[in-house]
Amino acid sequence: MITDFEDYCTLVFVIVDDIWKKIESSFRRPGPAPKCSDSELIAIVLISESRGWDVETELLDHWKPYLHLFPNFPERSRYNRRRRNLMFAINLVRQELLKQLDLSQDRLCVIDSLPVPVKNFHSVPGSGGNWEAYGATFGKVASKKQTIFGYKLHLLTTLNGLIQDFELAPANASDVQVGEELLSQHNNITALGDKGYVSDEVADRLLKRNGIHLLALRRKNQKRQLPKFLTRMIIRARQIIETVNSQLAVQFNIERNWAHS
Repeated sequence: MITDFEDYCTLVFVIVDDIWKKIESSFRRPGPAPKCSDSELIAIVLISESRGWDVETELLDHWKPYLHLFPNFPERSRYNRRRRNLMFAINLVRQELLKQLDLSQDRLCVIDSLPVPVKNFHSVPGSGGNWEAYGATFGKVASKKQTIFGYKLHLLTTLNGLIQDFELAPANASDVQVGEELLSQHNNITALGDKGYVSDEVADRLLKRNGIHLLALRRKNQKRQLPKFLTRMIIRARQIIETVNSQLAVQFNIERNWAHS
């Protein structure tokens, strides 16, 4: 039974350390081992996320009462640099940690995309920032009837709103293409999607390879239509991911970016 924040920190670190030992060999780097171990740093990142401590200039202030739990707490620039270097490892650990929670055991999921523009559309020609070198492209957002320059964030969530996985893709990448890449990392789930994820070929491949049932809303001009009760179920279920998308847009301003590079 977790009774306080320190117990929670201990639990998260123990789980993270066990997971890290299994994948550590894939993320080895040259040089001496840091005083704050990778598993400690990953635990700090995940605990901070869960508490909503997302402002880096305030992070140490939040942790000051608990520094005895992580006595080698890294200074800010080193923390940010190591967190960026361990970005893919952190996401793997995050997914494994989520799998151990009761909330993540739901085998019925919803997949959707959220536009992430990096510049105002009219400002792109002749402007700097070198965004193209990092995969930003022009792309259409059918649901909003607009064209953006940037990316789309594809999310896989459970019906209780827990984000299981995500992929950031160029804005011109088709939903069904990115959806297949995202879903191919999972097994034995049912994924509900909108019309952008319609593809009998992709659905057949996912079913054969991963045991995944991809059910997407059909376009009106398609010959094969889903039963009406299934269409209604998908529409109702998709409301949860629309809520998650709205939270990301409002709380993190994910659809408004003022960065220059």
